Amino acid sequence: MIEQLTHLEIFIRLTLALLAGAIIGLERERVEKPAGMRTHALVSLGAAAFTVVTILLSQQAYALDGGRSDPVRIIAGIAGGIGFLGAGTIIQSGGHVRGITTAANIWLVGGLGVALGCGYYALAAMTLALAFLVLVGLWYVERLLGLKSKSDE
Repeated sequence: MIEQLTHLEIFIRLTLALLAGAIIGLERERVEKPAGMRTHALVSLGAAAFTVVTILLSQQAYALDGGRSDPVRIIAGIAGGIGFLGAGTIIQSGGHVRGITTAANIWLVGGLGVALGCGYYALAAMTLALAFLVLVGLWYVERLLGLKSKSDE
């Protein structure tokens, strides 16, 4: 028997996705990038919402046709759609490409939203911790090694 999601469980998943996205977006705000806390929070929340819908559709499909349909393909659409959104943040100007980290962040928070929408809290927590380590920790390493200047942010 497939366990039904309660409204409380759905709310928890959506809230955690929103918070995880905001945490990642906070770093982008810190370095004054256009896609910040709100953008990242909304992308993660949206991905979580689509994922919860996928789970609910899967439960309905299983009840109706014994699981012969495959609404899980919605998650593949999420990944592609968020990739397109992230691509819009990349700017090429004067031989320099900017916005790649922000695009990667948007794609990452989409993944966080999917994980949290599925209820994979430990996976999401590990992903969030590692992402924050990359964003903040490697920022300091780049400066320590002289790989980036303040104007490169």
